[in-house]
Amino acid sequence: MTLLTSIPFTLDTARLMKKAHLPADVLDPQVIRELVQSAQMHGRPKALYKPVFVQERQPNAITFEGITFHSRALAENLKTIERGYVFVATCGTELDEVHVSNGDPLEDFLWDHIKAAALECALNELRRHLKKEAGWSRSSSMSPGSGDAEIWPIEQQTNLFKLLGDVRAHIGVTLTDSCLMIPNKSVSGILFPTTIDFQSCRLCHRADCPSRRTAYDPQLWHSLYEDETAVPQSDNR
Repeated sequence: MTLLTSIPFTLDTARLMKKAHLPADVLDPQVIRELVQSAQMHGRPKALYKPVFVQERQPNAITFEGITFHSRALAENLKTIERGYVFVATCGTELDEVHVSNGDPLEDFLWDHIKAAALECALNELRRHLKKEAGWSRSSSMSPGSGDAEIWPIEQQTNLFKLLGDVRAHIGVTLTDSCLMIPNKSVSGILFPTTIDFQSCRLCHRADCPSRRTAYDPQLWHSLYEDETAVPQSDNR
């Protein structure tokens, strides 16, 4: 297992405000400066990862180290691959510990985007390390709970954490009974080499998802799930 705990974290205020879709004058400039300075002083994004090797393949499942994950999309993505990397990346617990809300929802909203920026730094550093270690020219990832439930159920996050050991001791990320991660700006999953850019969004029916990175691809869905008797309905929550 490899830990990444010395990840550079800098914030571009203009880019931050743009990604948060906040006009520059929506908050007192001094408040924004203080939030950014506090985040850069205390923020410690982190990640950990380890290689895993395929032990068994099924049309709807794949097994690593005796632990089986049920996902037709995951099995399809790894059908010709022997090794992947399981990972957890996080903004770090420090940003939750240092921020004390004053009740301003816009300030809290901006702080959440600051945490997302820290997570982005962790993911970028993770990919940089794996590109060097694995020698991949291109990679994609899948995460439990990303997109429709059928793609890779979030409950399988428990098994992913088992592969990584004591994640909380290493980088402070805990898994709740409902399989959500704390801090909330944390991501887990498996990275694998690919010749095309796979995104779980291509299999997700949620048209209004704020985190959507690419359009739903009905042809890809039917190529994987055409034998399924039930097609998931759009989730507009």
